[in-house]
Amino acid sequence: MAEATHEDLAQPFFVVHVIWHPASAIGEAIAISLMQHFRRDVYKNIVGGSGIPVIFRSTCLADAPTPIRLPLDDSETSATIVILDEALTSSTDWHEYVREIAVRVSEFSSTGFRRMLFPVSIHKEALNQLPMSQQALRWDTWEGDDDAKVQRLRNELTYEFCRMLRYNLAQLEAPTERRIEDYVKKVQVFLSHSKHDGEGAAIAQAIRLRIFQGHGLATFFDVNDIPAGLHFDEILLLHVRVSAMVAIHTDSYSSREWCRKEIIEAKTWNVPLVVANSISTVDERSFPYMGNVPLVRLGHDATNVDRIDIVVGRLLEEVLKDYLWRCQTHEIRAALPARAIFIPRPPELISLSCIPTVFPEDSQGQTPHELMLIYPDPPLNTEEQRLLSRVAPHVRISSLNEWKAGANR
Repeated sequence: MAEATHEDLAQPFFVVHVIWHPASAIGEAIAISLMQHFRRDVYKNIVGGSGIPVIFRSTCLADAPTPIRLPLDDSETSATIVILDEALTSSTDWHEYVREIAVRVSEFSSTGFRRMLFPVSIHKEALNQLPMSQQALRWDTWEGDDDAKVQRLRNELTYEFCRMLRYNLAQLEAPTERRIEDYVKKVQVFLSHSKHDGEGAAIAQAIRLRIFQGHGLATFFDVNDIPAGLHFDEILLLHVRVSAMVAIHTDSYSSREWCRKEIIEAKTWNVPLVVANSISTVDERSFPYMGNVPLVRLGHDATNVDRIDIVVGRLLEEVLKDYLWRCQTHEIRAALPARAIFIPRPPELISLSCIPTVFPEDSQGQTPHELMLIYPDPPLNTEEQRLLSRVAPHVRISSLNEWKAGANR
């Protein structure tokens, strides 16, 4: 079988730029926090290298009042964050530097959303001193100390990056004219919980309220949003397939039939999934298919908004990883035969159960190619490889980098 080329992976699909005035202490702190966040291990397994590339523009050359020109052609898509505080807005040279970037980004935006500019207003006068047509992230209106605001900024930017990549993925799959209504559609969140103990419903309600207050994410919340006249099971499972999911793991969760169905459906359709551990006493039989995804300790206190914010932030990261994976592998997926299946998380037994038994090329009388299951790095450990090999010896399972290197398991 002819292998697809990998030139499409040489250039990063998504890059983050951060711009701040060299005299801005808060600008530097935000930039370092964003770099540490988007370059950590949670993204390395999707994009390889050091995670999502983060490029700084702050330091000026000895004979120049502003940094070197920002590259906007170093990736397929990019997000530029500009920290607007007194140090930047009081400088005429920096005004011109930022305006030039805004003009270039707007030129790209006229045909799509491959380049986006996100101003961050540190003080309320910033937008008056340096007016910008792009909607700003209003740091100056947020509550809490700087650490809390930095965490909120990371979450807000992650959500905006999800919008960008979702739109650009749709353009890769079926190009259309620029449609802002497609860009601003919200990401749905499905809150899977048990009503058998009172804690599950209370925690779900608290997460739902916090999401609406803090991030504007649309949620699908159990029976409250099921239209009259439709079958409960059909609409419930339909929403699981098109949402990101938080599974609120309370004591009775694993014993409830519909909770188990929701987990299996989410795994079957590879939707972003986070388990919020809210065990109070004991789970007599932990449901085996809740593994292989991030597990966040939430507790059973529905009023603990700090822990809820961590759960929501981790879910946003899973959504961003999913879009990144699908964008970055789009070209090679299109070049490979139907028997190459890309999944957004390490394979497990349920992954093997979802493999089709019949492929289009088989029905056309062609010789079937080897079935490949390709997943994000790093490679599975030896114990997992052996187990999956015993169950499906006919399937070649490789991480993306293993496949690129031509490695067989």
